[in-house]
Amino acid sequence: MRSETDREQVVLVDDAGNPVGVADKATVHGVTTPRHLAFSCYGFDAVGRVLVTRRSGAKRAFPLVWTGTCCGHPAPGEDLADAVRRRLRTELGVRATDLRLALPDFGYRASDGGPDGGIEEHEFCPVFVCTIDGEPSPAPDEVATWEWWTWDRFLDAAAAGELSPWARLQAPLLAGMGDPRTRRTG
Repeated sequence: MRSETDREQVVLVDDAGNPVGVADKATVHGVTTPRHLAFSCYGFDAVGRVLVTRRSGAKRAFPLVWTGTCCGHPAPGEDLADAVRRRLRTELGVRATDLRLALPDFGYRASDGGPDGGIEEHEFCPVFVCTIDGEPSPAPDEVATWEWWTWDRFLDAAAAGELSPWARLQAPLLAGMGDPRTRRTG
């Protein structure tokens, strides 16, 4: 029986982030991965702490690595903001309020260096921020554990190399914008 991940499709994109096709998610994440559309989200609570998650050990790419609140892939034809809301609900059991796009043009390429060459991520990955409504109740196949961190602690962990490659790259960009909870992009 195929898992939900095996049936999930990702949107392939060109260097400018324009859609050029679709592919099964299970077939694109390998030693060499075609560029595809993804997203990251950083969710904050009412006092300004960011929800940080440790990826499940069952994840094919970057298992047990600490990262931002949520990341994922929109389905073909799915609005990015709707995909973020969907993943926050299914992955963490929380609702996003005041969801806004912070880094519309972020992209990266990184390998986890695992056995047999590892898994490479090659993503055009706009970054969102939001306020989290509720306490997380994560899906164990997605999230091993979670914690509320101060923004400064998150930035320090990124600078020390203690987070996922994409979070390490996103953190200074978000920090350079000032308070990521209040910054809006066009």
